[in-house]
Amino acid sequence: MPKAATQYDPVVDLNRTAVKSVPKINKITVEDLMDVIARGLSDFKQKPSHIILLVVIYPIIGLLAARMAAGYDIIPLVFPIVTGFALLGPIAALGMYELSRRREKGMSLAWRHVFNICHSPAIGSISALGILLTVIFLVWLVTALMLFKTIFGTTEITSIGVFISQVLTTPAGWNLILIGCGVGFIFAVVVLSISVISFPMLLDKDISAALAVQTSVKVVITNPIPIMVWGAIVAGSMLVGSIPFFVGLCVVMPVLGHSTWHLYRKVVAE
Repeated sequence: MPKAATQYDPVVDLNRTAVKSVPKINKITVEDLMDVIARGLSDFKQKPSHIILLVVIYPIIGLLAARMAAGYDIIPLVFPIVTGFALLGPIAALGMYELSRRREKGMSLAWRHVFNICHSPAIGSISALGILLTVIFLVWLVTALMLFKTIFGTTEITSIGVFISQVLTTPAGWNLILIGCGVGFIFAVVVLSISVISFPMLLDKDISAALAVQTSVKVVITNPIPIMVWGAIVAGSMLVGSIPFFVGLCVVMPVLGHSTWHLYRKVVAE
């Protein structure tokens, strides 16, 4: 393969706009969200990527299943890990943003271009923001485990059935559900605020991670209702996609990733 094929596309480098302050943010409506989802679905149909997601997701599921077979101490973390996929979603969707960006510009959609982001001038900022989201995800897991131990103490988990019964049929279990969902909601709001359009913007413009986060937060402040609805769409889609043994995530995550690119293009002015 020629050396140029492994480098970040020089055309994109020349077209990257240097931005030193938060750009103008457009106001959008809930109807606009339907449009970005339709565009995201169109991108997915043009370049289906569900096979790649299968390769990524199922080894993780296999590791969890193997660990559960060895002991039940990890069971309290299964739900936090599954819901935590949404916290790491913006990182997992980087390749989808790149494909949508390239399709918009009429460029090649060959799979090798997904890895061009590794050579992006913004890779440092992308990595920094990715590390931040990973740290938030780990803090969420630690918080969830501490919450379980605080409410249930040293209760031993002897089977999955016993655990489910304890959570769904006891006052302690309902407290865990209510408090856990409340705390999880706070984590989700924080991640949504700092990353709703940060990664697509870093791929598109010559900016720092800090400015990308500032812009993302301004998007949320300028469009609170549509972004709230967007967050609900993401959470609901991830939940539905997780139910049939996570199979649905292989479609849901790429479509949401492509749609996020179009959301970015709709809310951030040129």
